[in-house]
Amino acid sequence: MGQKKLERFAEIETFPNVLIYPEGMQGKWHEFFKNSHPLTLELACGKGDYTVGLARLFPERNFMGVDLKGNRIWRGAKTALEENLGNAAFLRTQIDKLNNYFAPGEVAEIWITFPDPFLRQSKSKKRLTHPRFLALYQPLLAPGATINLKTDSEELYEFTKEVIQQAGCKLIENIPDVYALQPVPALLQIQTHYERSHLADGRTIRFLKFQLPEAPMDWRTIKLATDEEIADRKS
Repeated sequence: MGQKKLERFAEIETFPNVLIYPEGMQGKWHEFFKNSHPLTLELACGKGDYTVGLARLFPERNFMGVDLKGNRIWRGAKTALEENLGNAAFLRTQIDKLNNYFAPGEVAEIWITFPDPFLRQSKSKKRLTHPRFLALYQPLLAPGATINLKTDSEELYEFTKEVIQQAGCKLIENIPDVYALQPVPALLQIQTHYERSHLADGRTIRFLKFQLPEAPMDWRTIKLATDEEIADRKS
């Protein structure tokens, strides 16, 4: 591990806005933030660009970036401290362990920004919009909570639309080309490190907003078309 990474790992342990595998936090985030404002999660947040950007836009809400890689979290956490954003914090843990940290109904919104699309079909269950993950999020979400996906991956975008349909989710917003909009909504003007790189390469940025069904999901019973079958429908 490089010296800079080691220094950042050590530094985030001193940051008051970073929690590393904390215990006993379920149902207590209002105590951590010292208010009862709605809580939004940015999953696989990387450098926390959306966590920080949303915290700037909505001081009346709380935002938490979740990622395993502490050296990436360091950047967003440091910016939040420098800007005195008391409504932005970061949680270092695995996404599939979320139910260890949040109580039922404690999360008002989820953002998934430029996650790994896991393009091999054999890896599709690792996609953060796969029914396996949606079933994990479902009990943690408050009534009316939404999930937002922003991605440059056409494959992940089409896959997620298939999941929304087959899992009985409610599609709220579908934008196949964010920057074709005039004007681009403020929420979608926030750019992550990866988004800036993708835009420089001329890639199209896509966005989906949806709600999970009210009935508990059994992800194993949801039948999805393969990526190849989804692609064939469009041709």
